[in-house]
Amino acid sequence: MGQAENDSAWEAPVQVRRGEPGTIAIPADLAARASFLAQVHRASGLEEWLTRVIRERIELEEEAFAEAKRDLSEKREA
Repeated sequence: MGQAENDSAWEAPVQVRRGEPGTIAIPADLAARASFLAQVHRASGLEEWLTRVIRERIELEEEAFAEAKRDLSEKREA
């Protein structure tokens, strides 16, 4: 915790700006498989289902990252 209170121990802040919504390209066979699964999950459309899947995956990744940071911090303190 000693470094947490020391401003010189921190790196420069990172500035993040929200960009304009864009499009992504995926291979046709992957799009067809995703479209099928969107129907299975009764999504209103492919875009809605992909947004849900991506959001869920990002939440999982963020939680895993936070847990790894906590584990690393605990190891440093020990």
